Amino acid sequence: MVRSERVIFGLSGAVMALFLVGLLVLATGFGVDVPGCVTEMKPFEQDTLFQTGDRRWELHVVARMWAYQMPAVELPAGSELDIYLTSGDVVHGFHIDRTNVNLMAVPGAVTYARVRFSEPGEYPIVCHEYCGIGHQQMVGVIRIVQ
Repeated sequence: MVRSERVIFGLSGAVMALFLVGLLVLATGFGVDVPGCVTEMKPFEQDTLFQTGDRRWELHVVARMWAYQMPAVELPAGSELDIYLTSGDVVHGFHIDRTNVNLMAVPGAVTYARVRFSEPGEYPIVCHEYCGIGHQQMVGVIRIVQ
């Protein structure tokens, strides 16, 4: 192996190690929660919102062409929301504006994210995955009140 190749391999390894350390710091030190797939839950067919504790809520959403038919979501500021998402037909997206929630709705699977709403206001929801001719109508909103 030529010296320049060893240098390139060494630098590449150092950069990968730096990225790994950065990810670990973000995940542990800053509380960044990575969305995941829930394997112990079967896909559901009803959209529901219910309270699970003091300022703690759970939302089940079924994405369908071309709408989120979820119940009206109005929560007090400081609430924590557990979101479980599935799809009834094709792949959809689920992005809540002004948060780090960005999920994929996949038929036959359930994805999950947790978000805390500290500021009052409206948080628009949009589908970010092209799902057909009515894709632009696939929106929703979460209202956070004082």
